[in-house]
Amino acid sequence: MEQEFEMNNTCGRSLITFGAGPSKIPPELKKDIINGITEFENSGISILEVGHRSQDFIHLMDRCSDRLRRLYNIPENYHILFLQGGATGQFDAIPMNLFGNRGRHRADYLITGSWSAKAAIEAAKYGEIREVCPRVPGFGALPSRETWDFDPEAAYVYYCDNETIDGLEFSEIPQPPFEVPLVCDMCSNFLSRPVNISRFGLIFAGSQKNMGCAGLTVVIVRKDLVGGELPITPRVFNYRLQVASKSVLNTPPTFTAFVVEIMLRWVEDQGGLEKMDRLSKAKSQLVYRLIDISNGFYLCPSHLNNRSRLNVIFRLTDPYLEKIWLAEAKELGFIGLSGHSSVGGLRISLYNAISVSDVNRLVSFMRNFMKSNQECTLPTVPDK
Repeated sequence: MEQEFEMNNTCGRSLITFGAGPSKIPPELKKDIINGITEFENSGISILEVGHRSQDFIHLMDRCSDRLRRLYNIPENYHILFLQGGATGQFDAIPMNLFGNRGRHRADYLITGSWSAKAAIEAAKYGEIREVCPRVPGFGALPSRETWDFDPEAAYVYYCDNETIDGLEFSEIPQPPFEVPLVCDMCSNFLSRPVNISRFGLIFAGSQKNMGCAGLTVVIVRKDLVGGELPITPRVFNYRLQVASKSVLNTPPTFTAFVVEIMLRWVEDQGGLEKMDRLSKAKSQLVYRLIDISNGFYLCPSHLNNRSRLNVIFRLTDPYLEKIWLAEAKELGFIGLSGHSSVGGLRISLYNAISVSDVNRLVSFMRNFMKSNQECTLPTVPDK
């Protein structure tokens, strides 16, 4: 089954994408996805043709919500929205919806990497943005909690739980001042570990990492935070209107919603978020262990205590050797391994659909490449 539905290159070899998103789809689910394109649930038409206001699609969206509530044990005082515009759209939607809530047009932002920095720039269009602490140079580590200085009058505190570009992940949930809502960009580690939803005012995540293909953004928002939007808020980003319309204020990407429901079912069938967490730790440890024993052949700039389980970033001492590494990896069927264009280097993204077997195969290549090329990175000994 896996071989039948694995994407193949022109040589007939199966490819494994370790890209940062869109990510790998479990091979065993591709048959269900293909069947849905042919005919959706005995409806006589493809999921690509199903009307977004039909009972079939409404039931599909309800199943998505129900599965998310079970997986995260989401309390009843939270809405679940399925929106468009990507996670980047939420960089604007969040301040537009939350600044009017407490009558305070200012917010605290924990800037820990590239994505939280981008979010702060967007939010500054709508109010005062205050950085909670000094930025760590090069985003090589998370800032020490001793440096955090929260504003008790802020409309909200914002942070990114996993910085995909910089390879950093929070191991604990930040604690904002009493009654200040905590807002979290959980795009790249959503569905990868259990989380106490009641600690948050709002969580958002794009679908292209652990929920399937690109096109939807999940927003989990506490009910008391809905309804205070700024007058300039576009209808499609207005949480109050989206709640009232059950996320079909405008036509949603119906196919993406279909794939999301299949992926959520798969996570449940695999053992839930506890199982995903165990696998995430096991997979990332396989890679980090090799990096740490490579005697400097592979270099990880992320601080040991803040390393991401989902996005392992690293370099070789010679940029030319990195190009050879990428080319040889591709020859073996490993793709999507380039670092983000803003920082370069190499990156291995270990989302839920990546198996331990996939990682073992990649680590084996990394080990063999190191053995074959280690002399290229040895320092030159000067003549005496």
